[in-house]
Amino acid sequence: EVQLVESGGGLVQAGGSLRLSCAAVGFTLDDWVLGWFRKAPGKEREGVSCIDAGDGSTIYADSVKGRFTISSDNTKNTIYLQMNSLQPEDTAMYYCARVGPLGITLSQAMTLAGEDDFWGQGTQVTVFT
Repeated sequence: EVQLVESGGGLVQAGGSLRLSCAAVGFTLDDWVLGWFRKAPGKEREGVSCIDAGDGSTIYADSVKGRFTISSDNTKNTIYLQMNSLQPEDTAMYYCARVGPLGITLSQAMTLAGEDDFWGQGTQVTVFT
């Protein structure tokens, strides 16, 4: 059974850092694009960052470039999102997803991830001033 288990969210002061983890169960990361997405109250879900776990290529939303870093450790079957210089506008529920089909591009994954993909349960990130 495919599962994605997120952890690492929490409450942090503006300017602080958090690292989110997403452990994958039931499949091997190498073949897939995985990503972090977020949903804030009253807003549409948005793609934050995606990674091709096979070749390590990455893509970021403009709003997080230079502050967030996505990575994968295929030996641990886990992806991470290091979030630095957090701002109140980063407050959201963050979700990890495995985005298909095989061969999807990173830019497609950022915008097309949806109900047909596998999602974790989410982890809340709250940034206060």
